Amino acid sequence: MRATLTGDVWWKNAVVYCLDVETFFDSDADGIGDLAGLSERLDHLVDLGVDVVWLMPFYPTANVDDGYDITDYYSVDPRLGTLGDFAEFLRTAHEKGLRVIADLVVNHTSSEHPWFREARSSRDSPRRDWYVWRDEPGPEQPGDVVFPDRENSIWTLDKKSGQYYQHRFYRSQPDLNVANPRVRDEIARIMGFWMALGLSGFRVDAVPFLIETQSADGSPGTSEALPDPHDYLRDLRAFLNRRHGGAVLLGEVNLSHQDARAFFGDEDGDEITMLFDFPTMQAMYLALARSDAGPLRTALSGRPPTPDDSQWAVFARNHDELTLDKLSLAERQQVFDAFGPDESMQLYGRGLRRRLPSMLEGDQDRIRLTYSLTLSLPGTPTLFYGEEIGMAEQLSLDGRMAVRTPMQWAPGELGGFSAVDDPDRLCRPFPDPPFAPDQVNVMAQRHDPESLLSWMRRRIRTYRECPELGWGTATVLDHPLATVFAHRCDWEGGTVLLVHNLAEEPVTVALTLPDRVGSELVDLFDPQRREPVGEDGSVGIDLGRYGGRWFRLIRPGALRLV
Repeated sequence: MRATLTGDVWWKNAVVYCLDVETFFDSDADGIGDLAGLSERLDHLVDLGVDVVWLMPFYPTANVDDGYDITDYYSVDPRLGTLGDFAEFLRTAHEKGLRVIADLVVNHTSSEHPWFREARSSRDSPRRDWYVWRDEPGPEQPGDVVFPDRENSIWTLDKKSGQYYQHRFYRSQPDLNVANPRVRDEIARIMGFWMALGLSGFRVDAVPFLIETQSADGSPGTSEALPDPHDYLRDLRAFLNRRHGGAVLLGEVNLSHQDARAFFGDEDGDEITMLFDFPTMQAMYLALARSDAGPLRTALSGRPPTPDDSQWAVFARNHDELTLDKLSLAERQQVFDAFGPDESMQLYGRGLRRRLPSMLEGDQDRIRLTYSLTLSLPGTPTLFYGEEIGMAEQLSLDGRMAVRTPMQWAPGELGGFSAVDDPDRLCRPFPDPPFAPDQVNVMAQRHDPESLLSWMRRRIRTYRECPELGWGTATVLDHPLATVFAHRCDWEGGTVLLVHNLAEEPVTVALTLPDRVGSELVDLFDPQRREPVGEDGSVGIDLGRYGGRWFRLIRPGALRLV
């Protein structure tokens, strides 16, 4: 079925843009971004060419974990605006052709949430079984503690009631008991509420932890109340689709490809709509560190195909640590040595707390190579705010917060982010030179045709013109050069070819396309550059320093715009 007839699966060829309202744009000069400010800056996203705005948590919060410790699922953090401001933002986004999804954080609540306050008030509380309790700490395994710098157990004693409660994250984030049908019903009500206001879906936080149900005594395992955790994901997807046929669930499932595949559901894809492709992301950084495409070839060749109604989401960076947990210790160390040699740049010994431009020391060729790869790998690309202009991190901030600095709109000590009277009142400091707002900002790059922002706009526009990337079948191509990653995507008779050089030295790579004899390759960014496919199916492609080229294969006499 052609893409023009399948608007309910719009996400197959979309570009997702993740942002935090708090750090995007401040409209009232208090140093904190807000919903009104986000509405003012939506034209930037339209100009960039993205389709979907993914909002990090904007709900009322105790703010111990940057909004991921929620105290009310049905309202807006008053620092960011009101529910009316949210409705106005959604209206504006929809008018500009943007869809909006939001974080669904229901593995845990804040310990300040009224539900938990009621639950801990007494062992006889009606909400006691909304959380997970034990008389003694439950069994634990290495790696169970998500934040080992702050916690040493997933169980904490509640002195008032004399029992331990479970928390896979911080102790101020007690885990909800999703095996409880009343909790599952409440999660559905939360989803229904925000979809009624106009959301097009949710990014589901920590999916494997969410469905880690509890047995009667509180130990991890499968309970009688929820015999198959995946049944619950099917129920969520079915509820979502009943309320909004084109809505999506974008799942955070940091598992191997084979283990993650189960979260798509059956052959038709009846669970999570899209899954972040963590293994391929990690393989890409190992390939960049080695200047060797081997890890990326292996990862993509071994990635399971998705059901028709599902998709992988590809990314170079997200809002958390840049996790490397699927690499071996030796491989991880190679990435650390290349991109984060100082321990202050690393987190928990398993990831990096840096953004790409600083990891690559501002090398524009390598930066653009990485985003060319990200936008051309089969799947739905997801960008983190500021990537389009080359923002860096501020390592003085704690942990993962290092990459969550204010958006840099203009030069100056306030970065065009706010008109607050004192820079010290900004929600967070900006990165230091050479990545400070004076050197990196939207204003300077908007009208510079050679800027990273202009380059990203062109790449995203071209990505949108290549439905093969989102809909097609991907094939990794064999050739003799270790430094070159080449793949093709085929869909409904159309073929695009993507070729990237991960090394500093220019190369010419010989590829074989036996089914395209007589065709020619047309460079999508310079249509005057054309490479004929020989009678034996061979074609040679020149690649510059860290060069990436996208081609469309055109058959003789074909009528196709390039």
